[in-house]
Amino acid sequence: MKDIRVVIFDCDGVMFETSEANRAYYNHILSHFNMPKLTPEQFVYAHQHTADEVLILLFKDEAQLAAARAFRSQMSYGMFIPYMIIEPSLKPLLDWLKPRYKTAVATNRSDTMPRVLKEFGLEGAFDMVVTSLDVKHPKPDPEPLLKITEHFGIKPDQAIYIGDSQVDETAAVKAGIPLVAYKNPALSAAFHISDFNEIRAILEQ
Repeated sequence: MKDIRVVIFDCDGVMFETSEANRAYYNHILSHFNMPKLTPEQFVYAHQHTADEVLILLFKDEAQLAAARAFRSQMSYGMFIPYMIIEPSLKPLLDWLKPRYKTAVATNRSDTMPRVLKEFGLEGAFDMVVTSLDVKHPKPDPEPLLKITEHFGIKPDQAIYIGDSQVDETAAVKAGIPLVAYKNPALSAAFHISDFNEIRAILEQ
């Protein structure tokens, strides 16, 4: 691709396989309030949205929602990190991208992101990290992606966004950034890949 300046990554499902970590995280909260585990439908939602959006979905009563938010705020994410699996080709790709391209993360994770980056030796690996705490409107709103393009002073089509969900597709379309769909052939995207090694070929086209 011509004139690409920035490569943007989603976190869950792209940089890491986090299905079991997310499931354990929200089931831990539900268990604390003697509520049943996530349904398959709730799990799909939880894997793509912010923690607060998930709590709003799970706790309909305002008092219980407030209690769930308070409980979540004092939880340590450390117990869930062993459930996470880093994509094995992520670090080699990041090594190749720099200094050719700027790198960034646009994720709906919130206060757990710094701990995740630290635990996996990725502190300082990205030029910019945008979480749901850094924007007024998280994905599927394009704000996180546009915040990145504005930061680097580029046009949207000078970036690519590697995502794996409908939320990522919607955000990319609204931002005008080409989507590279990761391990999800159902998405409408400029490119579909199943391994990060394919990114180099895309960029060198």
